[in-house]
Amino acid sequence: MDERKNYSEYLKEKFPPKEGFVARMEALLGKADAKKFFDISYTKTPTSIRVNTLKISVDDLKKRLEDYGWKIKQPFEEFPEVMVIESKLNPGEIGKTKEHLLGYYYVQEISSMLPMLALQPKPGEIILDLCASPGSKTTQAAAMMENTGTIMANEVSMGRIGILSSNLERCGVMNTIVTRKEGVALCERLLKKSQMRFDKILVDAPCSGEGTLRKSPRTFEIWNVNMIKKIAAVQKQLAIAALKILKVGGEMIYSTCTLAPEEDEMIVNYLIENFDVEVEKLTLPLKFHCGVTEWGGEKLSDEVKKCLRLYPQDNDTDGFFVAKIVKKSEKGCEA
Repeated sequence: MDERKNYSEYLKEKFPPKEGFVARMEALLGKADAKKFFDISYTKTPTSIRVNTLKISVDDLKKRLEDYGWKIKQPFEEFPEVMVIESKLNPGEIGKTKEHLLGYYYVQEISSMLPMLALQPKPGEIILDLCASPGSKTTQAAAMMENTGTIMANEVSMGRIGILSSNLERCGVMNTIVTRKEGVALCERLLKKSQMRFDKILVDAPCSGEGTLRKSPRTFEIWNVNMIKKIAAVQKQLAIAALKILKVGGEMIYSTCTLAPEEDEMIVNYLIENFDVEVEKLTLPLKFHCGVTEWGGEKLSDEVKKCLRLYPQDNDTDGFFVAKIVKKSEKGCEA
């Protein structure tokens, strides 16, 4: 306990939150809950993994890891593949087991698993993961699809393509095409040059990372409102482009690991106002806050209440935002 406390105090001194950030979180949560948010942001997240059911059963992996003396918790009855390692492990130990090297499990924070748990890709479907590297969600989708159907996993960075491809290979994923193109340009090319449309799309958009402070405290240093606004403009274009190549009746998850409404509800609100879509209510086994309907003096659609906000202090996770959007018609999506 003292070691954790000392680590937390060290981080608080080295990476104090900026006044503007504190004010925004207090506006979202109130002062008491905002304090809880910042307090937990200086602690480490529990170690969680996802069983790769393409290669091993949940029970078999659990037994193997317990044979190492690891204490395993499965927090969600409906998702037994999600495991939390409650034992204190040595640095790097989680990635050095033969089970990890063989792709029997993927080290993945619980909040990162939510988009695919919400999207629920099925065997035989055609899926787009628009911002795919390092592959945590792509490999999760492949397992849920039992390596059938087709996943297009796109990434713009060549360096991150290598990481993505390595993880796909390690996990035995065989139903995935890896593409390298800027996300909007890929969607526009598919829209104009092909008849390909997707059953389901994940836009796990690059973001300001307010939800990842527990593993990246340097985010405290780089946080600023101008960065949020600049990133939000990119996110909006990604969401619009992806929606246009989604089938009518198809489902799109828009998610981020930030808590800034400009990057979250305001993007979803733009889609509601400009396209024939609806936000579908999600049920996931964690404590969530509903989406905010007013921010910066702007009133948003009541539909955004169906979006989910995951705050780290409520479930001992990272922070996250997720929305499920159903395309009702091609209105606004003409090439």
